[in-house]
Amino acid sequence: MDTRFRQLVATTTALTFGLILLGVYTGAIGAGLTCAGRWPFCDGWLGLFPANWTSFVEWFHRFVAMITGFAILGTTYVAWRRDYSRRIRWATAVATAVLPVQVLLGANTIFNFGPVAQVLHHAAALTILTALVAAAAWAYDASTTGTAENVETTAKTGANADD
Repeated sequence: MDTRFRQLVATTTALTFGLILLGVYTGAIGAGLTCAGRWPFCDGWLGLFPANWTSFVEWFHRFVAMITGFAILGTTYVAWRRDYSRRIRWATAVATAVLPVQVLLGANTIFNFGPVAQVLHHAAALTILTALVAAAAWAYDASTTGTAENVETTAKTGANADD
């Protein structure tokens, strides 16, 4: 397994963790409430530029979420394209599958701000994070040093991957 993929999955995992922390702060100050029922827009000029600190936090959270979402998609694409181990591919696929649900739950927190909406939104975030942590751990695991094909070949021949 190449170092660049390991760095990609680690960076994506770190971005996701940072986004969760930012999301906790966003929810704690009620930043989504500045958007009221205007989602996907918010307050400010044309509904696109923040008018105050809370709308800035909401927009910044959305911006970081977009970057993180693209990082998750890219990590999944690379994992499947380069045929990394099956468990890494499926862990990244789980993160990608939960991603659109997470976006919809994020929108729901604006319309239905309350404990249930917050818990569902954070539960989906933690599901994505858990899948990415697993993928990162497996990417750094010495037993998954090759592609799925190489690992299967090694398993069939009984040869040690470190030889």
